[in-house]
Amino acid sequence: MSPVPLPPSPWDFDPTGWPDDDDCVGAGADLAPATVLSAYRAGAFPMPHDGSLLWWSPQRRGVLVPGDLRVSRSLRRSLRGFTTTVDQDFDAVVDACADPRRPHGWISPEIVEAYRELHRLGWAHSVETRDGEGRLVGGLYGLAIGRLFAGESMFHRATDASKAALVALADIVGPSGLIDVQWRTDHLASLGVVEWSRGRYIRAVMELVNAPLPEIWR
Repeated sequence: MSPVPLPPSPWDFDPTGWPDDDDCVGAGADLAPATVLSAYRAGAFPMPHDGSLLWWSPQRRGVLVPGDLRVSRSLRRSLRGFTTTVDQDFDAVVDACADPRRPHGWISPEIVEAYRELHRLGWAHSVETRDGEGRLVGGLYGLAIGRLFAGESMFHRATDASKAALVALADIVGPSGLIDVQWRTDHLASLGVVEWSRGRYIRAVMELVNAPLPEIWR
């Protein structure tokens, strides 16, 4: 489904006014589709904390250039046991990512509903990983804006299942795009994720969000 055009947001996400010593750059506003899209276009994303809606733009942004994805021999072997699909079970992927039993869970019911609405409008997408019997065993979801894919969360119920979804996503986004993973972790670094400064990320985003979408999402 092609994304539905959205009106301008009444909220101002101006990076020039953000603090340069904090990853949190704002609080409040709302989770309306136009607000969320406006934030991502400026280089920010929502994440609640202690009951407050906060907006984040890490000083050191975790990103994956699709062509730099590292696929180990063991992962290549694992991929043979999986199939991946796109936008076939968005709700199930989000529910799995939002499972409150997961450690360090942050995805609130309000976040879930906001991204479901963005999916209905053609902006949010999922990649599902299925085992040999067709069962959902992993996946990820996020927003596609031009050639930027802003990843929100991923999950796995089988070894390497979330990595398989990432491999499929890198193929979709292509070498001219960028996958935002918010913060770099050692696990993500092993797959090729690096850190960019906030300034570099925002400069890249300004071009990426105006590039043509991957064909699968047009």
